[in-house]
Amino acid sequence: MQTAMLIVLLFLAAVVLLPIAVFAAECLAAVLPARKPKLSQGARPRVAVLVPAHNEESGIAATIADILPQLGEGDRLIVVADNCSDGTAAVARSAGAAVIERTDPERRGKGYALDFGVRHLQENSPPEVVVVIDADCRLLPGTLDVLAREAVGRGLPVQGLDLLDPPDSPRLRDRISAFAFLVKNKVRPLGLSRLGIPCLLTGTGMALPWQSVQRVSLASGHIVEDTKLAVDLAIGGHPAVFCPEGGVTGTLAAGSAALVQRRRWEHGSLLVQFTQLPRLFREAVRQRRPGLLAMALDLTVPPLSLLVIAWVVVTALTGAIWLARGPVLPLYLMIAGGACLAGAVLVAWARHARKVLPLRYLLAAPLYAAWKIPLYLGFLIRRETSWVRTPRP
Repeated sequence: MQTAMLIVLLFLAAVVLLPIAVFAAECLAAVLPARKPKLSQGARPRVAVLVPAHNEESGIAATIADILPQLGEGDRLIVVADNCSDGTAAVARSAGAAVIERTDPERRGKGYALDFGVRHLQENSPPEVVVVIDADCRLLPGTLDVLAREAVGRGLPVQGLDLLDPPDSPRLRDRISAFAFLVKNKVRPLGLSRLGIPCLLTGTGMALPWQSVQRVSLASGHIVEDTKLAVDLAIGGHPAVFCPEGGVTGTLAAGSAALVQRRRWEHGSLLVQFTQLPRLFREAVRQRRPGLLAMALDLTVPPLSLLVIAWVVVTALTGAIWLARGPVLPLYLMIAGGACLAGAVLVAWARHARKVLPLRYLLAAPLYAAWKIPLYLGFLIRRETSWVRTPRP
């Protein structure tokens, strides 16, 4: 009986400790010296910027205003007005972008919009690089040049920085959410880059060489089409690399819109783990590619709040069983894992997020994790499985 209980507890501990170990390794690797980007020399590659937009008339002009000054000779900016019921197309045209409109209420989602844009480019002088920018993002200076040169120089998809700032008058959970987003989209990819491991795509601020675009199907209503795209590209021999020298910024949704946004992100992350992890592990073995295995391990890391919740639950369980005169080894392992997780979070905060999140707010992170418990329970009861646009202010 004791042996069977020990085996079960060690299995539960391993399920939690594996992603903790991966998360800690990524955060610590992000402290290593930076790699100097290998930008291609000579003429800048011809770029087509695709901006998928669904009812974005209120903010798309600002995004276009950021993009236009960064376009070079032969570059194009194309807004894909996808199933819009507002003035997105008219506003984009008046702001100086070329606009193509798509209407298909049965096939909704960003993936379908990108596929529509790529097919348009295929019929109208394809570019060397396709850069995808969301309609609610602001482009950092020099981003198009850096991402395009990096994509051509390495012949691989490139993911730039993709960060979200807290909304105006942010609450505690807004600040902590912005920190969690920074860890996911900056710290962890930075660590992977330092280790020479491919990263995931985030859906915006990414550059795809034309030959990479041709190898995958973009037409999808998947709730997190960006992660699926990254997995498809990696399996096909085109893993994405991280380039923090360029990227985009945005603002977290506030109020009820924040719940919609977080529900889509969290449910999407979990859905991807269930559907894409087996593919990655299988292909890593079949193709004998360590990079795919490393990418699969990265994908084992759930949203940070859920990782904290899982650690608390399993630690409490192992502790209760130890108090009932059960085995103590699983409890010791979970305590060590908790120290590892806390240390990794502190390293990430100290190196990258002191200005984003004061220490007193970081100490309240467990409360933020508890606030998200109903969201995770919703994944078991009524999960989000289709693309949902986040409401704008």
